[in-house]
Amino acid sequence: MKLKKLSLVLTTSLVISLSLFGCGRQGADTVSGGKKPVVIKATFWGAPDELNIITNIIKKWQKSHPDIIVKLEHTPYRGYIDKLLTRIAGRSAPDIICTEVDLFVTFQSKDVLLDLTPYVNADPALNTDDFYPEIIDRFSVKGKLYAIPRDTAPFACVYYNKKLFDEEGIPYPTDDWDVYDMLDKAKKLTKTSPDGRTLRYGFYAWAWQNFIYSFGGKLVDKVKNPKKCMLNSKRSIEGLKFYSDLINKYKVHPTTTAMANLAMGVQGMFMTERLAMFSSGIWETPGLRRIDNFEWDVVMFPKGPTGIRGFGTGGTGYCILKSTKHPKEAFEVLKALAGQKAQAMLAETGLTQPAIKSIAETWANDAKIPKNKKMLIEAMQHVIYDPFTPVWREARELYIIPALDRVFNGKVEVEPVMDGVVSNVNALLREGR
Repeated sequence: MKLKKLSLVLTTSLVISLSLFGCGRQGADTVSGGKKPVVIKATFWGAPDELNIITNIIKKWQKSHPDIIVKLEHTPYRGYIDKLLTRIAGRSAPDIICTEVDLFVTFQSKDVLLDLTPYVNADPALNTDDFYPEIIDRFSVKGKLYAIPRDTAPFACVYYNKKLFDEEGIPYPTDDWDVYDMLDKAKKLTKTSPDGRTLRYGFYAWAWQNFIYSFGGKLVDKVKNPKKCMLNSKRSIEGLKFYSDLINKYKVHPTTTAMANLAMGVQGMFMTERLAMFSSGIWETPGLRRIDNFEWDVVMFPKGPTGIRGFGTGGTGYCILKSTKHPKEAFEVLKALAGQKAQAMLAETGLTQPAIKSIAETWANDAKIPKNKKMLIEAMQHVIYDPFTPVWREARELYIIPALDRVFNGKVEVEPVMDGVVSNVNALLREGR
């Protein structure tokens, strides 16, 4: 079919005009034929490694495209969407924006994105079948594609410290383990002092939705067209209760308040052996690779009690804003930003899983740690995106997260508080339609 396919944040905004790096025609007002070069502005966020890779990709690309000058604008992720929406309203927006799978919902709902379908259809070098269909579908609305994916990011990794498993004589986890096996290992790996203080936790996960999915529950009735919140369904409650019990009953998992107040963060706890396992995405890899004499790997997030798998997921892509005066040139730049070279170079750092399947396969089977990252290829079959509605951000911030914080910190039980949450979320869903 031809569709016809978390990291460190810089503290200040950085605007990089590639002409300053010798990537355009410095000091030249015209290119061949007497025409002025077209200026394309592209905004994105990312860690220093990502910033360097994107800059170098565009520098090299610029040499063969002297008729286009690319200005990269680095903006910290915190406040990214609000700053861009302000710029769009003030008619000072860039031509290209980087978007995450959930931010995309907000941008698309504002009707500010250019339909890329005709540009993809006219480009023989770009085939959407080359990409994971799941993220192509996420960036598509009513058969129209609004973003070219650059990477995907299932919340499917459980990082584990091999040394701690060896010391306790515990077999390493395997991809076919389930939540009860995980709990058993977490109990054995958790250590307390004689006075009851926890010296080491066995497990940590921030993606609470994974437990809902693994127990067969849902956030909403339909991801693409949500009409009803399902957080108080029997299976959703079972998943949330299991997660809450890891913290409050079995005490193998730190409370959310404890983690929020911890200066060293999850990676710091893992590196200092205060945490034996933690669940996240592949983007944790660059920091862990820098540690000497540290044996670790990843395993797929465990199955639920009936063998069900399900993971939340992230991922990024690039869009063109409708307001651009140069859509054709912007599309050429977009292809460089989301192209094979960019995807391969970012994957090489360990930061991302490429959205192009063939590149992902090569990356997954290379010799670099984590050795078991190939399981992320299968994990893509089980990803579940957040509900596709602009009111979901509001629902999370106003109702869902505050209520779950109370549950996970042991202040209230899951079931009664979820009934109130669902009522409020359903009201937002009705207003958003």
